[in-house]
Amino acid sequence: MSALPSSIPGQPMPGQTGPAQPCAVSPALEALLLQSNLRVDIVAELQYCGSWFLEEPRYHCGLFHLVGAGHCRVESKAIGLRMELAAGDLVVLPHGDPHRLRGAGHDDDATSLICGELHFPAHARHPLSHALPPCFVVRSSEAGSMFRQLAEMMVQVSQSRQAGRQVLLNKLADTLFALAVCDYASRSAERQGLFAALADARICKVLHAVHEKPGEPWTMPSMAALACMSRSAFAERFTQLMHMPPMQYVTQWRVSVAEQLLRERQLSVAAIAERLGYASEAAFRRLFKRVSGTSPGAVRADALAA
Repeated sequence: MSALPSSIPGQPMPGQTGPAQPCAVSPALEALLLQSNLRVDIVAELQYCGSWFLEEPRYHCGLFHLVGAGHCRVESKAIGLRMELAAGDLVVLPHGDPHRLRGAGHDDDATSLICGELHFPAHARHPLSHALPPCFVVRSSEAGSMFRQLAEMMVQVSQSRQAGRQVLLNKLADTLFALAVCDYASRSAERQGLFAALADARICKVLHAVHEKPGEPWTMPSMAALACMSRSAFAERFTQLMHMPPMQYVTQWRVSVAEQLLRERQLSVAAIAERLGYASEAAFRRLFKRVSGTSPGAVRADALAA
């Protein structure tokens, strides 16, 4: 994922009716996005006019659609959804739920869409994939200026014959999705999992440290001390918010980071094991296979084949 600024301009505060004020990005969320093994790919650039609809079945990955021009409607029986989208709006379906896009303007209105896929780690439980809802929308009219500028730049690149345009679109989409996640985190009243934990200052402090330094020798006492809580109170609160015990989360995060490093193929398995705090390569291999269901070698081979 792309690096994020320390604040996102243009996000409205709760109850605010005037000009939007900057909204701080949680350091824990920023650290997670920076090390996130998440791939964002643009897969289609579509142009429609008149009456039209696009039927999307359930996908094995997340999906998103950016409206470049015109209007459209998104519908999904699976999640009881029906809403209107305008130019610059982004709809994200992180779990790939089936849905339909259809024209929502006059018969002579032209609509353009930029469509992409979100690929979370295949073998690790990623915190974002379990915390995001089935669908969320970022409205251009409500988003910050940075989001609007990125969306407009994507539309310009998609309409150009710029050399390397696919690479540019993927990079821009990667950053746009990061901003969309931060927008959701700042606006949503129904927070769960990771986003609920980020709202708790003590647990958020621990998450930030774990995300930034997964190779530290984390223990229950060290994490509880960082949160300034007793071990029992920390374990109970963390498990309540994250739906798993603290040490299990540390392990899951390490496996997620390890999968990214394995796919990048710049470090040996032994070097990855050492970076993530394991005493031996053999111990790391056993844990990785137990948690992910596959071996480090298989992940590296898949990445090489791709």
